[in-house]
Amino acid sequence: MTQIKSAIKRFMEAHQYTQFDPRAALIDMDGVLYDSMPLHASAWYDMVTAHGIKATRDEFFGYEGMTGAATINLLFEREYGRNATPDEVAALYKEKTENFHAQGGAPLMKDANKMLGIFTREGMERVLVTGSGQTSLIERISHDYPGAFKPENFITSRSVAHGKPDPEPYLKAMRLVDVKPWQSIVVENAPCGVRAGARAGAFTVGVATGPIPLDDLMAAGAAIAFDSMGAFVKALPGLIADLRAYNS
Repeated sequence: MTQIKSAIKRFMEAHQYTQFDPRAALIDMDGVLYDSMPLHASAWYDMVTAHGIKATRDEFFGYEGMTGAATINLLFEREYGRNATPDEVAALYKEKTENFHAQGGAPLMKDANKMLGIFTREGMERVLVTGSGQTSLIERISHDYPGAFKPENFITSRSVAHGKPDPEPYLKAMRLVDVKPWQSIVVENAPCGVRAGARAGAFTVGVATGPIPLDDLMAAGAAIAFDSMGAFVKALPGLIADLRAYNS
């Protein structure tokens, strides 16, 4: 039995699904469609250290998918034992956003267009599910990936009350395109997003496009993980076919 078929069998048995009918691909943005996480990590690191908050640059790769407010509160709880005030959140996130923009535009993730092309050819609905609320990147999607997402198929930090790792963003994405968990494939690159997809009951794929180890993506609940976008794209047609063919 191949690695993919073994992963599908484990996933189906764990969720007690008897069939899988892939109809929707629910896709993260930063670190999946754009190689933007190094820029975000630097923007966060420069902002918090300027305010005397201890952090490492790499830790922000692990927070990808969380809302800005949730990330700031996590740091405040660790540093000060309290949540940030709304005014502190607004000021600090504004500073982080300015740091991000000052670095220039984020490049497209290599092979992400091929991934989207496969999902499109397979007749699967595509929904962008991001913890970002920055319109700069979101507005680029239609230009950089023309036709990949319908204008209404966007779930952002402004769409939800609870961001990743809560399952709400992915559950809301499923409702948006009228699919069930056993009809949904999630594509994520960080533990927070993987946890959200897994908790929503979707077949969640972890793709290591940054420094986060494959083992961390699997520990967060990924059904299967790949060490690059290229490796995922190569396996994706077979993965979809095996999901459709699964017979318990």
